[in-house]
Amino acid sequence: MSYFSRFSQFIRHKLKNYFFTGLLLVVPVALTFLVVRWLVNLMDNMLISVLPGTLNPDLLIGLSIPGVGLVATLLLILAIGMLAANIFGRSLVNFSERIVDRIPVVKGIYLLFKQVSDTVLNRDRGAFRQVVLIEYPRKEIWSVAFVTGVSSGEVQKVTERKLVNIFVPTTPNPTSGFYILVPEEDTIPLTMTVEEAFKLIISGGMVTPPERETIENRGA
Repeated sequence: MSYFSRFSQFIRHKLKNYFFTGLLLVVPVALTFLVVRWLVNLMDNMLISVLPGTLNPDLLIGLSIPGVGLVATLLLILAIGMLAANIFGRSLVNFSERIVDRIPVVKGIYLLFKQVSDTVLNRDRGAFRQVVLIEYPRKEIWSVAFVTGVSSGEVQKVTERKLVNIFVPTTPNPTSGFYILVPEEDTIPLTMTVEEAFKLIISGGMVTPPERETIENRGA
């Protein structure tokens, strides 16, 4: 192989490495920018659609300011939270819920989303209490899952073993998954955090959490 051929191959190899290194840096930034821009545009469009033309921020100010809808939404959520924190606000919420409770179809939808929201967003009790490893969907095949609580009621009474509620998320969309009941002794607790487990699941195993001291060794 001539010197020129070796030199050309070396240059191509270097350029390829530089290109993929650039991709690793640019892709996360670009995707983050696209998601944030989509969210900002969505909130802006929602704000403009509900406001009368005379209160349109673009017309009042004379120029388009991105993010006005997002800021307005955050302020609205904050105001509703402040209102609901006092006695008058709680009375208003209770009155609204009593009205919704009288509407057959709307009642079921509202109660479902309210129960899910209370579980997921309540800071006093984490929706996902523990990351565990379970044999699912069959023996000798393992899945990373989340313990969402201890089983109770009829499903616990008809079994002799203590069951825990398990949510098995799907990849790459962890918001969907399977709800299963597993005997507590058949779960293996993991030391990784819930956030680290989500990264592991979303990436399909490509983003691995740092290895920590196991729970058994920690107690020894």
